[in-house]
Amino acid sequence: MIDDIGLNGPARILVIKLGALGDFVLAFHAFASIRAHHPGAHITLLTRAPLAELGRRAPWFEQVEVEHKTAWWNLPGLLRLRRQLSGYDFVYDLQTSSRTGWYFRLAGRPSWCGIARGASHRHTNPRRDFMHTIERQRDQLAQAGIIDVARPDLSWLEAGGPELPEPYAVLVPGASPHRPRKRWPAERFGALAARLWGQGILPVIVGATTDQALAAAILRVCPTALDLTGRTSLVDLAGLSFRAAFCVGNDTGPTHLAAAMGCPTVVLFSEDSDPALTAPVGRWPGHAGQVAVLRTPDLADLPLERVAAALP
Repeated sequence: MIDDIGLNGPARILVIKLGALGDFVLAFHAFASIRAHHPGAHITLLTRAPLAELGRRAPWFEQVEVEHKTAWWNLPGLLRLRRQLSGYDFVYDLQTSSRTGWYFRLAGRPSWCGIARGASHRHTNPRRDFMHTIERQRDQLAQAGIIDVARPDLSWLEAGGPELPEPYAVLVPGASPHRPRKRWPAERFGALAARLWGQGILPVIVGATTDQALAAAILRVCPTALDLTGRTSLVDLAGLSFRAAFCVGNDTGPTHLAAAMGCPTVVLFSEDSDPALTAPVGRWPGHAGQVAVLRTPDLADLPLERVAAALP
């Protein structure tokens, strides 16, 4: 186990998680478990710039570093990245990609929990690619002696965002721009928004600035919806979701965050992704029905009535 490596004083630990927001949210369990297993350690998170503020607010890390991604032929960049990766007693690679496998070598092959060839605590389960992200990370952490996976305390996120008149519902019409099949048509989100408004529920549209065209399409159908696209930080979005009556969204980061905050969530999947591997996970165990997954090969074929029927 890592605690037996004979350190003088607290261990210096690096946690690598670079992925998109949904993947980052699914790693909350692993973050909390690493923190609980190493209460006296100085833990640094290496992540991407859009996720850094969320990491800095979290109670699991003493320090957050933004990855200095660089090309292999850029010597000054490589030296800078190597300095970021060096000086740690142990590294938890939760990204487990070919990129971070290269980082293992660049860092000088330190004690490492991941899938990199030659890693001291290598995750070699042949079924890892068929496991839900949380189960896969739980199995990986067991290689480093972390058997008990903690439920993350997310109370630090509850107060974020604007205070809106209740009840309101969060709508997430965006998804990866390069994967349009992961999006339920914006006009159908608009029809849902109009139905909610008729029931006395304020529809609140959230997403990135790049989702403003989708919001505009929704507003054409339901002008009374509130458009917050591009106007909330991730911390804001968490608190906003915590207080919402429910959330309806595509398989994308804000929907994962809403589910993690305990918001009753209806998540829409096309055949472009598999909920058995990446479905959002609710906040409290035993809260049956908090997350409802609707899947159809093409979201363009998903009728409004089916989504409306799944609402809490």
